[in-house]
Amino acid sequence: MGRFLATLRARAPSTALILGVFAAWEVACLGFGVSDIVLPRPTQILATLIDRWPALWPHTYQTLYTTLVGFGWGVLVGVVLGVLIGSSRLAFETAYPLLVGISSIPKVAVVPIFVLWFGAGTVPAVLTAMIICIFPIVVNVATGIATVEPELEDVMRTLKASKLDILWNVGLPRAAPYFFASLKVAITLAFVGSVVAETVASNRGIGNMMMIASSSFNVPLVFAGLFILAGLGVSLYLIFSAIERRLTGWAHRKAELTVTT
Repeated sequence: MGRFLATLRARAPSTALILGVFAAWEVACLGFGVSDIVLPRPTQILATLIDRWPALWPHTYQTLYTTLVGFGWGVLVGVVLGVLIGSSRLAFETAYPLLVGISSIPKVAVVPIFVLWFGAGTVPAVLTAMIICIFPIVVNVATGIATVEPELEDVMRTLKASKLDILWNVGLPRAAPYFFASLKVAITLAFVGSVVAETVASNRGIGNMMMIASSSFNVPLVFAGLFILAGLGVSLYLIFSAIERRLTGWAHRKAELTVTT
């Protein structure tokens, strides 16, 4: 019970800030008579969400589906590349510059290429979500493996451990906190990739819905789409944060002591 109350107290400032921002937004729109076409009030956006939810749900499901599929493939590819790059200096010097170059390309520029290859629809959105979240996973996993203390490796070698044994028993556990930290970043980036692709090459999804709503000057519906994306992003971020605390609690002892004291 004490820990639960401590958690509530820790989150109270952020909750108050969010509520304060929405309250100030509502009051400012009412006080200055801001038109709905320019900036709708939060209450109007909420009413639009409730009223249009049956029509918004299929788009929400499509965006969530493409994001999670692309994120899953990005995690798989990112972990494999991160392990290879972190375990080998040759792989690091060879592959890392290529990854940096690919990550520097604006993802909206590759969507038309995916459309030419696979046609408009779900596949370009999945691929865009995948490639946009690979880089942070690769960097964090490679950093975790490459920064293993040499003393630990020396101890494992004295026990006749192979490179694979050292990687499995020391490198991967050492990289776990970095990996789970990268997941929280990658999942938000995956949403960016999905929505970018949906605005260019899809007939479903939140991105496509927002484009259609903006073309008809339905600004409350556009903001409703933004609210849905924000809610999905925050929800998945919190889920991965909980998984991180559950599986890598040993790496956050200082934070735990701060909360409980």
